[in-house]
This record gives sequence, C-alpha cells and structure tokens, in this order.
Amino acid sequence: MNATRDSIKSAIRTILDFPKKGILYRDVTTLFKDPKGLRATISEFTARYGDETIDVVVGIESRGFIIGAILAHELGVGFVPLRKKGKLPFNTLSESYDLEYGTDELEIHTDAIQKGSQVLIVDDLIATGGTLLAGIKLIEKVGGSVVETACIVELPELKGRERIEECNTSLFSLVTFEGE
Repeated sequence: MNATRDSIKSAIRTILDFPKKGILYRDVTTLFKDPKGLRATISEFTARYGDETIDVVVGIESRGFIIGAILAHELGVGFVPLRKKGKLPFNTLSESYDLEYGTDELEIHTDAIQKGSQVLIVDDLIATGGTLLAGIKLIEKVGGSVVETACIVELPELKGRERIEECNTSLFSLVTFEGE
C-alpha cells in the first residue's frame, strides 16, 4: 500500500460491537472530518476514474452520498442517490439485500438514469457485498450499465468482492482491513 492509502486507512476509526455484538465497525466519519484525508480519498478516486467514460455516479445511502456527490462533481457528471425504502418521493424500483447484520431494501427513481448510461456505484465500505449487489441490480433494472463498483474500505474475509465479481462487475477499494 502507498503512503496516501496508509494515511487514509489510519484516519478510519474502528468501533467494537457496533451496531451489535461481534461486529468491528469501520467508521469513515473520522476520515471525512479530516480535510487532508477526505481530499486524499477523492483524489484517489478521481485519478482512477478521470479518464473513464462515466455518465453518472450512484451513491448508496448514506455515506456513499458523501463520496459519490463529491466524486461526481470532480468528474463533471451527475449524481444519483440509492435510498433506503420509502425515502424517495417519485416512482421507484426496489431491491432487497442481506447485510452483515440484517436485511434492508434500496430504491431508485425509475427515471434516475437514462438507458445505456455508464454508471459508477460508490459506497463507503464493502463487507458481504449485499448493498452493492442490490445497487448493480437496480442500475440494470433502469437500463444502465455498471462500469465498476468502488468503496473506501473492503473487509475481504466477508467475501463481498467474490459476490460482486460473480455478477461480472469489478470492485475497486482503497484500503482493506483483514481480521484486524
């Protein structure tokens, strides 16, 4: 790992037993409040995607909104939020998914993405991959094509990457926490 990614990783707080016993929660809010850490994170993503054909960045609720909106701005493209069930005010499509510690459902406006759009999906963290898989399915339902999925943090022991790659989609992550 390079020095920039080491500094990004060191700015992420670990909380034991949140949101329930046995979970090691990786809290990126400490990274977001650090101006250098946030800038470095966005710079890493911008360097990766700056020359790619991306029409829209999709961010997954809620921390995916933060990096997704900033990255969309940097890339000069639109931003679309994927929200939890019941949070969007217009016609929606939904997809349920399993979390590391439960289940939930994501929604997208039916008119959020034009058919054929090249889409980058971003979130703060990938554990089991359930949230990103739901995002991929929603983008496909509305006619978009997922260029790649991207996260700040990857937890490899939970095998999310394998699930994403089974959908013929690649995953890019800045840092990993392996059983730490």
